[in-house]
Amino acid sequence: MKPEFKSDRTGLTELLETLQELPQDVEGPVFKEPWEAQAFAMTLILHERGVFTWSEWADTLAHAIRDANAENDHDTGENYYQHWLMALERITSDKKLVSDAVLAHRKQEWDRIARHTPHGMPIKNISTNN
Repeated sequence: MKPEFKSDRTGLTELLETLQELPQDVEGPVFKEPWEAQAFAMTLILHERGVFTWSEWADTLAHAIRDANAENDHDTGENYYQHWLMALERITSDKKLVSDAVLAHRKQEWDRIARHTPHGMPIKNISTNN
């Protein structure tokens, strides 16, 4: 799956140079699932808005992977974006973009809706108003 990047390709180029282990082919990053592309795109947008530098992001991602390895969740390439998401949650929390309570609530909402969505179908709405 290839995302369309409407943003400045400079940020993408810098990220690819910083993170050599990022799953990619000759055209750029590759994703197995839509959520992976969405997490990647959110990271690019937050960087472009000046929320963090690529160095900060690389450090946060490295810590997330190290923490996962310590819990016997080794980065096999298959779970790379799970670690990416962990890093995204961590950096947005550290930067006070989202509170731990809101993040925990959102995860619970997502899990609840995902469990009630038929396999293979997109999750359409995670609002608690449904």
